[in-house]
Amino acid sequence: KMTLVLASVALVSAFGSSFQYGYNVSVINSPAPYMQDFYNLTYTNRNDKPIDSAFLTLLWSLTVSMFPLGGFFGSLMVWPLVNNCGRKGTLLINNLLSIAAAIVMGTSEIAKTFEVIIISRVVMGIFAGLASNVVPMFLGEMAPRNLRGAIGVVPQLFITVGILVAQILGLNSILGNAEGWPVLLGLTGIPSLIQLLILPFFPESPRYLLIQKGNEEQARKALQRLRGRDDVDDEIEEMRQEDRSEREEGQFTVLSLCTYRGLRWQLISIIVMMMGQQLSGVNGVFYYADRIFQSAGVEENSVQYVTVSIGAINVVMTLLAVFIVESLGRRILLLAGFGLCCVSCAVLTLALNLQNTVSWMSYLSIVCVILYIIGHAIGASPIPFVMITEMFLQSSRPAAFMVGGSVHWLSNFTVGLVFLYMEAGLGPYSFLIFCAICLASVIYIFFVVPETKNKTFMEINKIMAKRNKVEIQEDKEELKDFHAVSGGQAEKKSVSSSDL
Repeated sequence: KMTLVLASVALVSAFGSSFQYGYNVSVINSPAPYMQDFYNLTYTNRNDKPIDSAFLTLLWSLTVSMFPLGGFFGSLMVWPLVNNCGRKGTLLINNLLSIAAAIVMGTSEIAKTFEVIIISRVVMGIFAGLASNVVPMFLGEMAPRNLRGAIGVVPQLFITVGILVAQILGLNSILGNAEGWPVLLGLTGIPSLIQLLILPFFPESPRYLLIQKGNEEQARKALQRLRGRDDVDDEIEEMRQEDRSEREEGQFTVLSLCTYRGLRWQLISIIVMMMGQQLSGVNGVFYYADRIFQSAGVEENSVQYVTVSIGAINVVMTLLAVFIVESLGRRILLLAGFGLCCVSCAVLTLALNLQNTVSWMSYLSIVCVILYIIGHAIGASPIPFVMITEMFLQSSRPAAFMVGGSVHWLSNFTVGLVFLYMEAGLGPYSFLIFCAICLASVIYIFFVVPETKNKTFMEINKIMAKRNKVEIQEDKEELKDFHAVSGGQAEKKSVSSSDL
């Protein structure tokens, strides 16, 4: 069952970390013209001549794209940090990055320097890269088996809430104006500060404590707090079993993960789902949304309110995913999500091409945008991160998150970079490319990705072992473990393997 401690740790870690990822994704959309005026003014004051428009475009592109690039660098730091500092420790260290960047961005106007905004966007990106990987890992390892999916979707829910809050605060009437934008950028430090003060009172991941630190007593105490009961022997035994079956292999590095046959299909699956998640064009659809609504006759002043309502739909549908992921399972949500995105992109291409000749087509394109966002929110956005936690065991999970996170951020960066050129060259037909990527994701998931609902990490590992054609060794390994335990020789076995 869901205990108060488990719910609190999920909320505190998702609010302090995932929320800010979403917030910083969309925070610079609304105040863009005012920030560009500031760049121009600062440059003019320094050089006694206005900024060249091509240079301004370059500076603004850097401001936008440095965030996903920082996210990529943040993902590369996941493996060393979570193995050395723990999951909770990494989140606490990470908060310092966000607070520093928030202070610098908030004071950039007073300091009359725009360069620090670009540097701070890289720092916020590194923060988001770490947060987007560590929070799902931390919560996935803490959650009981029957709640792992629901709790695994919570970080994505907070990402959508962050996007929505940034859209609301970025309205012209609130902070999206010439005076308010430094405050808008600086507010991002507040959730980090809250997390930094509260998170130390919660336990570290029990799996990390037992399997990586070898501290069973602390792991037991952490589990008892999280479950709200004293009897946690079953889960401790499950962790011990996972520990024994993995002791032969030791901690995986990214290189050993990529070359190890026993995890080949898990790794391919994660890469496909992460590429599908970002290359399916979600950023393109958000970017296009304003223009689609304008062409449908929504007045320019009202467009930002429509964008906020789309953000709200995103939050509501992700919240729905939290409640249905345990009853429907992961596979259904992935297939339905990518499938809905695929159909929406196909129809959207048609509607955008015909909207000048057929009057009601512009309304159809609005429906497509909304359906696309619903599809992404229920499946394509939240579930891949849940699957990384579930498809890998403790020793390979940090390296898997590092690979998955890097693919996620590189794909995000690529879409941001390429989409403007795609749109200039292909116009509405850009969405056919996204449609094809969604279709490819659906086909792959249908044939390869197993249902992981309500299964232990070891059970999921066995399902994938069959696909990797390494089941026989796996089972022998386990039989050996069980004989060793029943013969009371577990200690000897662990000593001999650690001597190696």
